[in-house]
Amino acid sequence: MNYDDSKQKGEEAEKKFKDWLDKHKIHYFYIKQDIEFFSAAFKDSFSGKRPDFMILIPNLGLIFVDIKYKKINPDYKNYPIDVEETKIYSSLQRKFNLHIWYVISNSDFDYKTWLWIPVSKVIESGVTERISNKSGESFFPIPSQDFIQIADNDSLDRLFSKMLN
Repeated sequence: MNYDDSKQKGEEAEKKFKDWLDKHKIHYFYIKQDIEFFSAAFKDSFSGKRPDFMILIPNLGLIFVDIKYKKINPDYKNYPIDVEETKIYSSLQRKFNLHIWYVISNSDFDYKTWLWIPVSKVIESGVTERISNKSGESFFPIPSQDFIQIADNDSLDRLFSKMLN
């Protein structure tokens, strides 16, 4: 998949996630993707990396979510999560006491299933990073069972109940 295809698939996943949030009447801010709106300090410290959504949870606070269009690796049954991006998010999370999650879906799921995983779990999973034969970039191969699966008709209640189990 080339850069333009990848970008288009990512935007499609973000739109479908926004639709899911709206369907469940979940409060959120969609974070504008142009880094020109971020401070120079933020760009310097975090390379301008920022999650896609800020979800507001009554009586609890907020979580940041980065939406990813990813497909499972059919040979290894895992999802590749970018190492550099994860390290940046981990630093952002620690420095500002934030909660940042990856949420994955794709057209194979018809965007009716969302796979959630906190950035901290990716880092702490003990999974050894690997290098892609195609791109040459480092990734964490995260097994599908490490994600919390949320169906289209589920609300955030399912996420929280699974987190506590």
